[in-house]
Amino acid sequence: MSGIAVKIDANTYAKLKQTAAETGEPMIQVMAKAIEAYRRRVFLEGLNADFVALRNNRRAWAEEQAERAAWDVTLADDVQGD
Repeated sequence: MSGIAVKIDANTYAKLKQTAAETGEPMIQVMAKAIEAYRRRVFLEGLNADFVALRNNRRAWAEEQAERAAWDVTLADDVQGD
């Protein structure tokens, strides 16, 4: 496996090493999982902020609600399959 060196401070390295020892996983796997979890959190926080902004815009929120209502009727259209 090839990789790229990344500098981290001593405290972060110690936490990484400890977590790897506790889980029995290689440090690179622990780091990859941590980065993926952080990436997902950042995405969801951004999504939440966008939703809050939408809710705070009365006109945009009304349009969103109208669109939802239009799509809701498709659940009761009795169409079976494709």
